[in-house]
Amino acid sequence: MENLWAPWRAKYILGAKEKECIFCSRLKQKRDRQNLILYRGKNAFIILNRYPYNSGHLMIAPNKHKSNLDKLTKAEYTEMFRLMILSSKLLNIAMPADGLNIGINIGEVAGSSITDHLHIHVVPRFQGDTNFMPVVGLTKVQSLALLDIYDSLKKHLKKLQ
Repeated sequence: MENLWAPWRAKYILGAKEKECIFCSRLKQKRDRQNLILYRGKNAFIILNRYPYNSGHLMIAPNKHKSNLDKLTKAEYTEMFRLMILSSKLLNIAMPADGLNIGINIGEVAGSSITDHLHIHVVPRFQGDTNFMPVVGLTKVQSLALLDIYDSLKKHLKKLQ
């Protein structure tokens, strides 16, 4: 058996959690490419997942720190839904994805690892992206570098606006 090394995931696996909400802290900074923020809206934003299920995994979150759907204003949920549609168009053009998984995990038992800041996952899926590696080898192979994906998505996003 061969080893597939992914040392960049060590912080995540070993539980090096940030003290502040990752979404809130990234929004305060003005380093969008480094923080993988693709789009900033009036009420919500799009960010690439640093620990993706699949290459191109996007998340849409409200700009304000809110933990549940019933806490969103109409302006926030309207913009989040609009950005979800924009994200799906973007992934279909830039990647291009064969399909998408779109979902919201509310609470830790529902699968959320960031429980206190609501977010929507938009995960591109590709024909054959499920194979023996995650099933037998318990390893997910990411074929594309995050900043390469960011640059490609950013370029295509400008065309869609």
